[in-house]
Amino acid sequence: MRIVIVAVGTWGDVGPYTGLGTRLRTAGHEVAIAAHAPFEAMVRERGLDFRPLPMDIRDELGSTEGQQVLRTSPLAMGRFIRMYARHWVTMAEATEAAVDGADIVLTSAMGWLGVHVAEGKGIPSAGVYLQPMDPTGEFPPWLVTTRSLGRWGNRTAARAARTLGMLPFRNAVNGLRARLGLPSSTPGAFFRHLDETHWPVFYGISPTVLPSPVDWPPHRRTVGYWWPERTPGWEPDQRLVDFLASGPKPVFVGFGSMSGGDAAQLGELVLTALRRAGLRGVLQQGWGGLAGAGDDVLAIGETPHDWLFPQMAAVVHHGGAGTTAAGLRAGVPAVPTPLAADQPFWANRLVALGVAPRSLPYHRLDAGALADALRAATGEPSFAARARELAGRIAEEDGAGALIEGLPLR
Repeated sequence: MRIVIVAVGTWGDVGPYTGLGTRLRTAGHEVAIAAHAPFEAMVRERGLDFRPLPMDIRDELGSTEGQQVLRTSPLAMGRFIRMYARHWVTMAEATEAAVDGADIVLTSAMGWLGVHVAEGKGIPSAGVYLQPMDPTGEFPPWLVTTRSLGRWGNRTAARAARTLGMLPFRNAVNGLRARLGLPSSTPGAFFRHLDETHWPVFYGISPTVLPSPVDWPPHRRTVGYWWPERTPGWEPDQRLVDFLASGPKPVFVGFGSMSGGDAAQLGELVLTALRRAGLRGVLQQGWGGLAGAGDDVLAIGETPHDWLFPQMAAVVHHGGAGTTAAGLRAGVPAVPTPLAADQPFWANRLVALGVAPRSLPYHRLDAGALADALRAATGEPSFAARARELAGRIAEEDGAGALIEGLPLR
């Protein structure tokens, strides 16, 4: 069976599908990932086909407007939606080309144009999401807030947010639907159709970390994480190997694809916090170019988290879904520093799970607060014990296997 995964977003929005795609390929299927051009090498190096989508997400987030997007407010989310909406006509055309010849289309949360294309071409489709998108009374929609609005308020806000969030794309969507010979639609009608047809969504989220809410239907469920596939033949930098062996376990600090602010200033803040906490550090540069120098600090480039994190005393990160998952898998305490989008949701979840002492919003981060959180995360045994407990339970899950069993794959 020929499977196309439409994965729109940053590295963290694409990486998990390399692992899922590899498992699908091992099960005998042909797999292609449609993603932004900067991820072509990452996909092809893992033996998967690649289908290009327009827009360089790294350039967009590095722009002046992109910096405004990296906030935790509803206004920032509106800017993010407008940023994507400008590219949606070309995105629709590229998505249509990407799924040509597919037997089934799997779409990420932001890859939902693939649902319209699949409908027009008569191809089965399903959602493969990394963030909770379906309305529930159990928690508020992360698109809007992290504060509970009550069960009725949470569900109502989630329905409104997902519908309003699609309004800027309406013209592009209906242009696509017209080319496909489909009637025009509205966001409300789109979601009603998905609900009425029991369109399946598999959430690549550990049910240990976020159990499927009781008010979700059975065709929407958390099945377990999909782990990014390592680059074949990868070997660690010898400098990093030597640094890890030269002293106590260090703390990892990295903000992934986020590039919110002055890298030099942020690096100095992190170094100060590490010195105050009396800890060594490994700083991953990421898209923001985080850097720092010192006898007890090493700056590194891209390094697989599944190899690196188990060797850390704690991980400081932006709270992205993938990095959150990697830290939990490694069984180490966390200090989340969320910037935008779903990051505050995952940061709060880490605190609630007992593996993080507190959440430190990135744009209010200071050296003193970070040092205090690091001392707590590494010095209070309860955080490490809880992290190890959760890691053991996550290790027993098989998210990719659950998806393969649940899809109509022949």
